[in-house]
Amino acid sequence: MSRRIGDEGVETAFSSRRNESLPPLHSVGRPEKQSIWKDLGDTIKETFFPDDPLKTYKDQPVSKKFVLGLRAVFPIFDWGRQYNFTKFRHDLIAGITIASLCIPQDIAYAKLAYLSPEYGLYSSFVPPLIYAFMGSSRDIAIGPVAVVSLLLGTVLSETIDPETNPVDYTRLAITATFFAGITQATLGFFRLGFLVDFLSHAATVGFMAGAAVTIALQQLKGLLGIKKFTKETDIVSVMHSVFSQAHHGWNWQTIAIGISFLAFLLFTKYIGKKNKKLFWVPAMAPLTSVILATLIVFLSRADKQGVQIVKHIDQGINPPSAGKLFLTGPYLVKAIKAGAIAGVIALTEAVAIARTFAALKDYSIDGNKEMLALGSMNIVGSLTSCYVATGSFSRSAVNYMAGCQTAVSNIVMSMIVFLTLMVITPLFKYIPNAILAAIIISAVVNLVDIEAVILLWKIDKFDFIACMGAFFGVIFISVEIGILIAVCISFFKILLQVTRPRVALLGNLPGTTLYRNIQQYPAASTIPGVLIVRVDSSMYFSNSNYVKDRILRWLSDEEELNKESNLPRIQHLIIDMSPVIDIDTSGIHALEDLNKSLQKREIQLILANPGPVVMTKLHDSKFVDIVGQDNIYLTVGDAVRKCNRSKKLEEP
Repeated sequence: MSRRIGDEGVETAFSSRRNESLPPLHSVGRPEKQSIWKDLGDTIKETFFPDDPLKTYKDQPVSKKFVLGLRAVFPIFDWGRQYNFTKFRHDLIAGITIASLCIPQDIAYAKLAYLSPEYGLYSSFVPPLIYAFMGSSRDIAIGPVAVVSLLLGTVLSETIDPETNPVDYTRLAITATFFAGITQATLGFFRLGFLVDFLSHAATVGFMAGAAVTIALQQLKGLLGIKKFTKETDIVSVMHSVFSQAHHGWNWQTIAIGISFLAFLLFTKYIGKKNKKLFWVPAMAPLTSVILATLIVFLSRADKQGVQIVKHIDQGINPPSAGKLFLTGPYLVKAIKAGAIAGVIALTEAVAIARTFAALKDYSIDGNKEMLALGSMNIVGSLTSCYVATGSFSRSAVNYMAGCQTAVSNIVMSMIVFLTLMVITPLFKYIPNAILAAIIISAVVNLVDIEAVILLWKIDKFDFIACMGAFFGVIFISVEIGILIAVCISFFKILLQVTRPRVALLGNLPGTTLYRNIQQYPAASTIPGVLIVRVDSSMYFSNSNYVKDRILRWLSDEEELNKESNLPRIQHLIIDMSPVIDIDTSGIHALEDLNKSLQKREIQLILANPGPVVMTKLHDSKFVDIVGQDNIYLTVGDAVRKCNRSKKLEEP
C-alpha cells in the first residue's frame, strides 16, 4: 500500500510557501454545441478523407483540375517532371539487378501456385508496368510472392486438381486474381484501407513464419525428387509423405543438386547480410544457380537418371485471358473467396513494405493510392494471363540497396522479363525442379523473424499468443485456418481491451501537484478521505458496467483498509476523465448508478477534466445537474484542493 500523508501535507503539495495564497479553482465549461450533421460529417471526413483532396481542386480552372486529377491517379506524371538521366542510370542498374532475382523466383513461385512456369513471368511483365504509372512508392518491386502463391495453390487445388485439369485450374487462378484486384481497388476507392490494420503485427509475424515453414516443407518434393507427394499442407501430412518414401522415392542426384545449391544460396545471403555493399551477390545468386544447374543437367543428361526438370515454358508475351474468367458457374464463389483472401494478404504485405522503405528515405506514400494501384494492376493482370502480384520484400530490399530512385526500376525489370519471354524461355527446358525448390526455401528463410517473436514475448504476452496461434494454425492445419486464427485473435484482443479497460488508482507525487498511478510510482501518496481513480478508455456499453464495478470494488477495499488502520473514512471519489475521449448513454447510466451508490455511502462524486465531447453529453443528459457543476474541475489538483477545503469547513 502506498504511503499516506496528512491534511497539512496535501496543502503543502500545492504551495511552496504556507502563507502564499492558493490559485482559484477552475471548473470545466460547456463547449459550443455542434449540429449532429456537422459532427457526423467531421467524423466521416477524418476517417475517409483526412487529406481533404477537394481543397486541391477548389477555385481551379477546368484544365488545371484535369491535370491535377491526372497526376493524382497517375503519380508518374507528378514525379516524372523532375526525372533526369542521373536518376535513370540508378533505376537502370536497380532494374537489371531485381530482374536477375525475379526471373528464377517467378518460375519457382508459379510452380508453388500449381501453375505453368510462364505464368510467373507473365506476372512480372504487365503488373509492374501498371504499378509504375499508378503507385506512390519509389522502392517497391512488383511480382509474384511465395506466401500468396502458396495461398492460391492450397485454396484453389481443393476445388480443381491442377494435375488432372490444368486448363480449368489456370482459369480459376486467373479469375481469383481478377477478384483480388477488385477487392484491393474497392478498398482503395472507398478509402477503407484502415480495415487492413485489423490484422495485427503480431498475427502477421506468426502467419508469415508459419507460411514460410509450410512453403519450405512443400519444397521437399522438388528437393528430394519425390514424385508422389501429398496435396495436404499441414506438417504431419507432409512429413509422413516424405519419410514413407525415403527408401524408394528419393533421388540422390536431385538431392545432390538441391542441397548443394541451397547451401550456395544461403551462403550468398550471409555474405550480403554481413556486407551491405555486396547486396548484388545474393541478388545474382538465384540466376547464377539456375544457369549452372541447367548446364549440369543438360551436359550430364541427369534427367534420364530421374532428375525432374521444367521441360517446357511457352515462348511469347502474355496472351489475353478476359474470355477465360469464370464469371458464372459453380467456380465463381470459390474464385471470389480465394481472390478476396489473397487480395487482402497481398495488400497487407505490399503496404507494409512500401511504408518501411518510405520511412527509410523520408517520404510519404498514400495508402489508398497504393490500394488502387495494386488493385488496378491485378485486374489488368487477370486480363493478360497473370496471377496475383504484389510487393516482394526480398526484391524491394535489393531494389532499395541497388540505389533505385523511382518506379522506373519496375519498368526496366518488366522490359527484361519481356525479352526473356520473347527470346530466352526455350533455354529453360532443362532447369531442374530441385534448384527451384532451393530458390524458394532460401527466399522464405527471411520470413521467419525470430527477433520479432522474442520482442513480442518481452513486450506483450498476449501478442505472443496471437503470433503463436497464427503460426501453429498454419503449419498444423492449413493456411486458411492460420489466417482465420490470426484475424480472430486480433479481434479478440481488441474486444478484450475495449471491454476490460485499465482503471488506475492515483496518488500525489510529494512536493508536486501531479497525480500518477501508484503502481508505476510507489512514492505517490494517497490522500486521506479521498479516493482518486483514472479511467484509461472511452466509456461505452461494452465496458461501462465493468468500470463502475471496478471503482466500487476499489472503494470497498480502501474503506476496509482505512477501518483497519483507523484512518478517516472516504468522503470524496475523484475520477480523472482525461483519457475518456467519448462516452455513450450506457456510460452515462453507469456514472448515474455509481453516483447513487456513492450517495448511499455519503461519498461525493467529483469529475476532473472531462473532454469537450464528454462534457457536451454530460450536459445534454442532465448528469451535470445531478452531480453539480461545482463538482467538475479542470484538474485532479483542483478537485483535491476542493475536497481538502470541504474537510476544513466541516471541522468544528
